Amino acid sequence: MSQEKLDAHFQEWQDNEAVAEEMIPLLGKLYRKYNVVPSLYGRSLINRSVIRILKNHRYVKRVEGTELSVRDTFPLVKTMTELDLGPAHIDLGKLAVAFKKSGRNDVEAYLREELAEIVGKHGENGMGGEPKDVVLYGFGRIGRILARILVEKAGGNLLRLRAIVVRGDGSGDDLEKRASLLRRDSIHGPFAGSIRVDHENNAIIANGNYIQVINASSPSDVDYTAYGIDNAIVVDNTGKWRDEEGLSQHLACKGVAKALLTAPGKGSLKNIVYGINHRDIGDEDRIISAASCTTNAIVPVLKAINDEYGIEHGHMETVHSYTNDQNLIDNYHKGDRRGRSAPLNMVLTETGAAKAVAKALPELGGKLTGNAIRVPTPNVSMAILNLNLEKAADTESVNNYLRDMALHSSMQKQIDYVDSPEVVSSDFVGNRHAGIVDAKATIVDGKNAVLYVWYDNEFGYSCQVVRILQYMSNVHFLYLPRTRD
Repeated sequence: MSQEKLDAHFQEWQDNEAVAEEMIPLLGKLYRKYNVVPSLYGRSLINRSVIRILKNHRYVKRVEGTELSVRDTFPLVKTMTELDLGPAHIDLGKLAVAFKKSGRNDVEAYLREELAEIVGKHGENGMGGEPKDVVLYGFGRIGRILARILVEKAGGNLLRLRAIVVRGDGSGDDLEKRASLLRRDSIHGPFAGSIRVDHENNAIIANGNYIQVINASSPSDVDYTAYGIDNAIVVDNTGKWRDEEGLSQHLACKGVAKALLTAPGKGSLKNIVYGINHRDIGDEDRIISAASCTTNAIVPVLKAINDEYGIEHGHMETVHSYTNDQNLIDNYHKGDRRGRSAPLNMVLTETGAAKAVAKALPELGGKLTGNAIRVPTPNVSMAILNLNLEKAADTESVNNYLRDMALHSSMQKQIDYVDSPEVVSSDFVGNRHAGIVDAKATIVDGKNAVLYVWYDNEFGYSCQVVRILQYMSNVHFLYLPRTRD
């Protein structure tokens, strides 16, 4: 290749960097002033670096087969800041691709048509609901990731993280250690922002969000109104209570309106997988379960397959990263095999995810069996779905269908899709979808189908929990351009 061509490639990259740099403050204005959340085929553009913005544009080539440059999207972003928009989630990538294919030239006229529902609606609360106080009861792996997401979205989703409740008396350097664990994470990296500690008032201040730290040994020890917290949703991350009776302790506290469990609920509790059965949540439901990370990962894919091909029966095998429930080295554990060293062994264990599917998808009740293998990785898991279909299919048609569901259906926040022969588990750390279909691993032969679904069992699940929180708070986003139901 000539030096001239080499220089041209480098110059193009630098030009694109310059456009992305110019785009960042405009994206920030859309988010902070207009409450517009821009994305690129589901990849968020808020608080992203120049390189991440460019990579997100490159992603469009993989999913649509169409090149999309920042030079294509920049005019749309700039014009959107001038349309006095109301609140919404806007997929900039889909708008830009459709605009390119249309052959039109007038960006403003195009956006006024596509975004007609929110043009000139700045200041109107199109999301519905009022700001809702949120309390995290327990501050372990899920609790800290929820805190990161809630702080990141503060001001954009009407959810206000007001407090965390932890065990102990708060003596010594307890507060500093809690803040440090939020600030640094071995898996998910450093906190995106600034964290300060208010020792006098026992609080953590994260990106300006004042978070009260409450030390208590049980729910009955807490009066939230004493901290100015009222009508709150308590998110129980401890897993200590999983039935209505146990979780009702939270409702007995002053200042609490509802409780959300980040674990499979027992008894008559509704187990909710957002995107599937979240509309089953009624105003009268005061205690809800967000099911498990595995249930959230597989139910959207199972629903998609069952809707199109029908499922007669199947078996689910979860290859799951180890968790704090296991031991670092061999020691007593009440669960079978879980007492053996997690970093040194694959541990065959049980999972309730297969049975739990029926709580979100009753039509699959009794049709699935399941087991789990805990493996020596700290995060990101995989579900292998071995299904017998009612209608014969082939690998290509199933993959094309799942790709379409990931890009254009109402489950686009739950189902992601990857078609690369080189991806491994660490590539999905921080993925915000409930599950990611690995197209290269799909096997379909007539009525027999084997699907491989990755999922970040910490971050992806926490994003699903936040979506449930929003729904429980009557926060309903408008997604544009419109997707199929």
